[in-house]
Amino acid sequence: MKAKATLKQIAKELNVSVSTVSKALNDSPEISDLTKSKIKEYAKLKNYKPNVIGLNLKNRKTKTIGVIIPNILNSFFAKVFSGIEKVADEKGYNVIMCISNESSEKEAHTLEMLSNGTIDGFIVSVSEEAQKNHSYEHFSAIIYDGTPIVMFDRIAEDVDCDKVIVDDFDSALDSTQHLINLGCKNIALLSSIDNLSVGKLRAEGYLKALKNNNIAINQEIILRTDSEEDLNERIEAILSNKKIDGIFALDESDSVAALKIGLKIGYKIPEELSIIGFADGILASRRLSPSLTTVSQHGIEIGEVAAKLLIDRLESKEEDIPYETVVIKTKLKERESTRNL
Repeated sequence: MKAKATLKQIAKELNVSVSTVSKALNDSPEISDLTKSKIKEYAKLKNYKPNVIGLNLKNRKTKTIGVIIPNILNSFFAKVFSGIEKVADEKGYNVIMCISNESSEKEAHTLEMLSNGTIDGFIVSVSEEAQKNHSYEHFSAIIYDGTPIVMFDRIAEDVDCDKVIVDDFDSALDSTQHLINLGCKNIALLSSIDNLSVGKLRAEGYLKALKNNNIAINQEIILRTDSEEDLNERIEAILSNKKIDGIFALDESDSVAALKIGLKIGYKIPEELSIIGFADGILASRRLSPSLTTVSQHGIEIGEVAAKLLIDRLESKEEDIPYETVVIKTKLKERESTRNL
């Protein structure tokens, strides 16, 4: 591998000062175009790369954003990351993505490790363990030390920072109302994310819709757990009695499981059973038959807004800017798993 040149070596070879080399490589107007061109060509020939760590220490800016997501398999988080990267690239920022794997300990370790001069700020969706235990001290400590955080989707209400969320309660209410408008009278709720703030809000929206329509709440068909395996067994049990005519699932995996189990038992979908799921992934829209009606969270837009909030805060010359919570409106995408009105 070809050795990388240093500023000192380039300066010695070209018989100029280290300061002249540095200024030329940074397009300083103090250096003539001819000298700049000569130094840049030589630096490229000698495989020169700037010392990023040294620049960071000097400028106190890394132009790098840390993104921490709970897991990498969820297509929603992939869409959010795509939006973050788009805005970051436009603004000249790099992005480092880390995965907490739903562990608050790993989340805290990642925050501490990257906040030590590696990144300028974080964009985070809170881990399941942190939400389950209401353990948010690691976020507050990082913010107190001067590193800004923007939370998205899964947030900590008690932590003062910028946040980007969707209208979980309202969209759940509207989705359940849609099933009621289709004529569904026995609507099951499926949730394997009951530990999460978003899961609780969506469940509240479902219950509110039933109350608004004077539909009695049947606890036997409200399945709330934090385990997909447990939920799948319970789905099969409630669908076997053939009394369920509607399902509102709070997560993509829950809605996919409901569709597959319903077909296996012998339901005609959507004639006998209508299903709406949260999160509009590729699996729901393209790889299932019938395709799933879903609540689209606009993941790319969430990522774009989160990145803009963070970069605006990082680049603002003002201090004590009020924190902002941006609500992104969801959209019901009707497909084959629900009847037409």
